[in-house]
Order: sequence, then structure tokens, then C-alpha cells
Amino acid sequence: MNDCVERCSFSKGDIIDSIWRVEKKLGEGTFGQVFKVSDKQTGAVRALKLLKLWEMPPQDRPNYMKRFDREYQVGSIQSDYIVRSSSKGIIGGNPYVVMDYCPNGDLCTALGKKRLLNLTLIGKQILLGLNDLHRNGIIHRDLKPENVLLKANNNAVLTDFGIAGDQNNRITRRGWNGVPKEFFGTIAYMPPEQLNPKRGMQAIVLPTTDLFSFGVMMYQCLVGALPFGNLNTEADVPLYVLRGKDNNWDRASLQKIAPDWVSIIEACLIPDYRQRVQNASEALNLLPNNWQDSTPVIDQALRISEDLSRGAVLRVMSGEEPNKTYDLASLFTEGVPILCIGRNSDDVWNHIAIKEEESSFISRLHCTIEYNTGNGQWIIRDGQSRCTCPIGLRYTFPFFPCRTCTAICRDSSKGRLKWKDSLNGTFVNSQRVESAGVVLKPGDIITLGDTTIRFEGH
Repeated sequence: MNDCVERCSFSKGDIIDSIWRVEKKLGEGTFGQVFKVSDKQTGAVRALKLLKLWEMPPQDRPNYMKRFDREYQVGSIQSDYIVRSSSKGIIGGNPYVVMDYCPNGDLCTALGKKRLLNLTLIGKQILLGLNDLHRNGIIHRDLKPENVLLKANNNAVLTDFGIAGDQNNRITRRGWNGVPKEFFGTIAYMPPEQLNPKRGMQAIVLPTTDLFSFGVMMYQCLVGALPFGNLNTEADVPLYVLRGKDNNWDRASLQKIAPDWVSIIEACLIPDYRQRVQNASEALNLLPNNWQDSTPVIDQALRISEDLSRGAVLRVMSGEEPNKTYDLASLFTEGVPILCIGRNSDDVWNHIAIKEEESSFISRLHCTIEYNTGNGQWIIRDGQSRCTCPIGLRYTFPFFPCRTCTAICRDSSKGRLKWKDSLNGTFVNSQRVESAGVVLKPGDIITLGDTTIRFEGH
């Protein structure tokens, strides 16, 4: 990354990158600016988001660049309920993304202006957007009214999949009902499993994370307050978090204003993610049946190969190396159909070493994938069967050093094979996998810490 980036200042009528004419500035945050722009030649109206690299220390820029590119990639998902990215570029050393323009602004602003909205229809559209994200292995992580935009017809679309989810956000300004719009990790909408310091801020990131946020957000939109009490200052945080952990929220206010919403919000706000509504499709079935919309909920098939006869691949959907693929059969060592997966580390050898620099929630010995040559099934298990000797852990599987190692070892037990579970768990389609394992099917989403991986046919 070039440390010499230019400070950019654009006003109405300015031309960005010889293509985009600035119509007006839509908003500005600590590290980004958003403009309404039009194509000089075609007149097409778009939104342009510019990353203000000049405001960042040089050492922080690569991380933000990756997040920004991640947002562009998510915007490429084919969905009517996600803000679509159309192009990207660089101006003065600062990257920008061009995306759909939503003239009615965000949901937070619309509520603040007391505009009449069909919140059940909007809730349906948000869940359809989440469903499209989750089926592609993407967790939004920062779902809130500010990150729901409204098209000209008031249809809702999801936005902000990169920078907005950064956990370094702090209180900067207040929203339509006095709630801080930017908060450390947006605590107001974060589920207990992300706030539990024993596990780390994001040891588990599943679709259920977004569904908890959906419950908080829709309660806030309907009632005009947060479900777990005031959150106006940092002093309010401990009690707010405790109430979320104890499932202690103001049901009476919701029952009085929107009784049809009690069941779905109850299902979303369950503190234990294992008991919470598990996916957006389940949540859609709990929505009140009054959205006045005849559009059917179409479960569109993902464009992936379901043919496993030619082998299988893993595709990284989100994480440090999005879109990286692993041809599983080609990774077998000496023809043994067992693959070890873990965090990239100099101390431990894995067939698939997942790069994880921003966090350390993937274990070095995280999970195992096996191929059953008898029935052609691929099985994933949490944990690995490995020796515990530090020398052995660095040897290529399946040859353990106890067969050839000449190092002096005073404890012979260290060289024995032992099954080691991962620290934070392995999940397939939000369901925890044990060492007994589950059979993988094309389209399954595997979650390891912050990284999601899709299982596909070759």
C-alpha cells in the first residue's frame, strides 16, 4: 500500500475518475464519504462510496482496503434485497465503489421523519436479504436501521458489509430515537455470544447473529426504543448487556403496540444461539401475515455444481482469503482420504491452512474432512486425531515423526495419537458438528471462527 494518498474533496459538479459527476454528498463518516453521482455519458444515477485512506495511519490501510473490497464482493451477489455493486476504482490513491442509489435514504432517517412505512413488508424484505447473504456464506454482523436502505418504492435493501461492521467503532452521533448510531461493535444489536468475554467478541459468527440483530432492530422500529432498556451512554452498557443475557426485555410495550410481532421477536432474542430461530427462512414463517404483498418467497437455487462424481471443492466465502478454492482430492497425502483443516501456523501442519490474521478463533487443529470411498460421501468432523508432540505436529500427515524421529523424547506418551476438539467449534449450516461428524452436501456452509466456507461439487 502506497503511503502517499491524496486528500480528496468533491463538491457538486466535480468529476470523479473522468466518469462520475457529483450531484451531492449523501453522508460522511470517520473513514468514508458517500455521494450521489451520475454517469457523464449515460446519465445513470448511482451512489459512490469513497474510502478516506488519507485519514488512516499507513499501517491500518491494508486492513481497511480488504474490508472495502469485501463489501464490493458482497454487493456482487445476485439478490433483489441487497444493494448491488456495479464497479470500483481508485482516485488519488483512495478506493471507491459504485453501487445502487436508494433515493429514500436509510430506515433510521425514514423513521425519524415519521414516514408511514409497512414495517412487516420491510421486515420480510430484510429477511430475504439475510437469506441471500447467508446462503452465500456471508454474515452481515452489523444489521441496524442505518444499514437498511429504501428504494424509490420504499422496498428495503441491505448495505454496509465491510467497514460498518468494524469492531473499532465508537460513539459518534445519535439516531432517530437517541440511540448512538455508531458504537463499539454496535453493542445495541449484538447477541450475548458475541459479548461474552469468556469466548471473545466473535468466537461464534453464525446466521443466528444477524437474526438476533433483526429482532432488536424491528423491536426498535415498532416501539421506538431498544428492547433491553436505555443505551444513551457508556454507563448504560453493563445493564443493557446483562438484560440481553437474561432474556429480560420489555415485552409489554411490544404487546401493546404490535402484538402480532411478539412471537418472531421472542424467537430472535433468545440468548442461547442454539435455541434461537436458526435461519431467515424460519423467521419468515413467523412474520405477521399482513405485509400486503403478493410476491412469493422464491427459494432460488444457488449456481453451484451439485455433481460430486468429479470430486469436491471448498470455497472460502468470507474471511482473509475470499473466493480461494481447495480441490479436496488433490490434497490427499499418499492417497489417504483424510484432510486436516486448521489455522495457518508455523507450529502445526494442515492440508488446508486457513489464513486468519485479524482474529484467532480458528484452532490449529480445528476439523477433519474424510472421504468414504465405499459410498462416495464426504464427512466433516470437529477436531483432529493427532499426536501431541511439538515435532510431530509439524510433520506431514499421515507420517508422524514417532516412526522416524531421532529427537530425544523423555515422555513416550507425547507421540501417541489423541483426538483434540477445536476450541470454538465447527458448524455446518449453523448446526454444531461433533467429532462423530456429519455428511456434507453441495451448498453446505461450514463456519470456522470468522471464516465461512462453502462445500461444492467440482
